[in-house]
Amino acid sequence: MLVHEVMSTGLVTANKTDTIRSAVIKMMNRQCGAIPVVEGGARLIGMVTLRDVLLPLYPNYGDYIHDNVHSRDFVEMEEGYPESLGRKVEEIMSPNPLTVAPHDPVLEAASYMGLKNFRRIPVVDKGMLVGMVSIGDINRGLFFEKGMRE
Repeated sequence: MLVHEVMSTGLVTANKTDTIRSAVIKMMNRQCGAIPVVEGGARLIGMVTLRDVLLPLYPNYGDYIHDNVHSRDFVEMEEGYPESLGRKVEEIMSPNPLTVAPHDPVLEAASYMGLKNFRRIPVVDKGMLVGMVSIGDINRGLFFEKGMRE
């Protein structure tokens, strides 16, 4: 089974100059945790995730962990959220994301997702975004192709 057989098309995307607020609205409307960032219509340049949105609220990555020695005022940190929503997507996106091609085997895509702990991965053909494939898409495709047999 190939990626193009199970991938999603008709994607919601962001531009690098969009505000983080607009990207979060798109993710919430689609009930997804990540969207591709494109320029020139469909050239993939990055990915932005809800995790990327929250990370800037922490003074440094280690502040995710709360302990008695390095306690943080998490309520105060939360106050920075509205300000961070006004920033640009390019400030928080992951550039040059890992991708798969439409004619790659689905289990190859699943292996990349497993190695990187991703739930979805962009599908690119000649540098242009053509879809997204998720672990759920792959599992559903394999089930209906191979798992229905008894």
